[in-house]
Amino acid sequence: MSEQPNPYEITEATIEEPPTRFFQKLKYLGPGFILSASIVGSGELIATTAFGAQAGMTLLWVILFSCLVKVTLQLEFGKHAIHSGETTMEAFNKLPGWAPGRVNWSIWLWLALMVLKFLQVGAIIGLVAEIANIAFPGTITLTQSITGIEDAAFAAKIAEAGWCALFAAIVSLLIFRGKYKVIERLSLVLIGLFTLMTLGSLIMLQNTDFAVEGGNVIRGLIPNLPNDMKVLFYAIGAFGITGVGGDEIMHYNYWLLEKGYAKKTGPSDKDNPDWQRRAKGWISVMYLDAIAAMIVYTVMTAAFFILGAAILHGAEDLPSGGGLIERLSVIYTETLGPWAKTAFMTGAFVVLFSTLFSALGAWTRGFADCFGQLRLLDFRDNKQRGKAIAWLAWVIPVIWSIVYFAMGKPLFMVYIGGASTTAMLLIVIVAAIHFRYRRLVAPLRPGKLYDVCFWTSAIAILLVGIWALVKPFVT
Repeated sequence: MSEQPNPYEITEATIEEPPTRFFQKLKYLGPGFILSASIVGSGELIATTAFGAQAGMTLLWVILFSCLVKVTLQLEFGKHAIHSGETTMEAFNKLPGWAPGRVNWSIWLWLALMVLKFLQVGAIIGLVAEIANIAFPGTITLTQSITGIEDAAFAAKIAEAGWCALFAAIVSLLIFRGKYKVIERLSLVLIGLFTLMTLGSLIMLQNTDFAVEGGNVIRGLIPNLPNDMKVLFYAIGAFGITGVGGDEIMHYNYWLLEKGYAKKTGPSDKDNPDWQRRAKGWISVMYLDAIAAMIVYTVMTAAFFILGAAILHGAEDLPSGGGLIERLSVIYTETLGPWAKTAFMTGAFVVLFSTLFSALGAWTRGFADCFGQLRLLDFRDNKQRGKAIAWLAWVIPVIWSIVYFAMGKPLFMVYIGGASTTAMLLIVIVAAIHFRYRRLVAPLRPGKLYDVCFWTSAIAILLVGIWALVKPFVT
């Protein structure tokens, strides 16, 4: 790790002119691929599908709004990373307000909310193990023969634990060396796979009795609010967990820095016309990267919602505990035919594994950066950061697995994670406003249209957060 170029070291020697043509810019995309691989995961497969099952097609607008409204906050974070060269936690530690132990309140709050995020990703690794159990039922029989356990359900749990250990080891091996290119390339492969599978399933749906009618889709685009508290809970959870979440906006900066956008811009020199030109150029590349990612995860999220609304709406409630994936696959098979189970299980595995993989890459950097602000290490030192990432890459998946088996309710765990993600968006709003109006250098300030979109995003997210807190007490 110490022999690798330091992606967080910005000097005159790292400067590179930004591309000016569209197809030239495409060569520098990448951070958004990793973000999309993380975003299209449990939120889409579980929360969005369950939300579609509960609400039907009428609340499709919530999903689209959730995906589109948050992107300007992501752009503001990205701009700050490029022009300042700061990591997320370095930037947070410069926010105004209370700083116990010389560490800003936003970092302490992030740490507290990440405890709940362990529930969400714990559910994901458990669901991946459940898929493996279903795909390879012989492991349950093998477990019974080795252990002498006659109870098939208990043997299945033990086999599931074995699968959890295996997948935890696989993602750890992929991440612990901390190489950005490996993460970017595998993310691109996973995105291609789950895009083909999901859109393919949606196309095949049109040849069944559950074909989606255009009129229903159009009605789903008209904003309306649910009166049913259960549907409301699903809507709030879906808003928090679909599209780019608060934690993913924070993680985006690490991928931008490691891709080299800030290094190529060079050390901050706001009065230098050459620096201003480079900063604007690399920010425009980042805009394209973020928009491309938004298109991918919006299309995928809408597809999962439509599948859930078309096939599962009116069906029995999904189990909150174990057997969630199996029950979903059975419903798909009963309604669409035997082909649906294989398609669903394969797609579910790819989607969930992509989240495990990309989330671990981001979490190792986020926690290492946080530990740097707690003065436990120097995050910008290649060797210290590399050791922290390697250590965290093995520890975090173990905690995910323990949390899953301690709770065993993946649907509930995913929604708790969604609520935590919504709360993180409130931190993101505060930080983004500070970046825009206190830290952004004058030559890089955007136009009025951008500011309108920016404030629309901030106000919408704030209102949803307040509504989530107040609604249970006024109905």
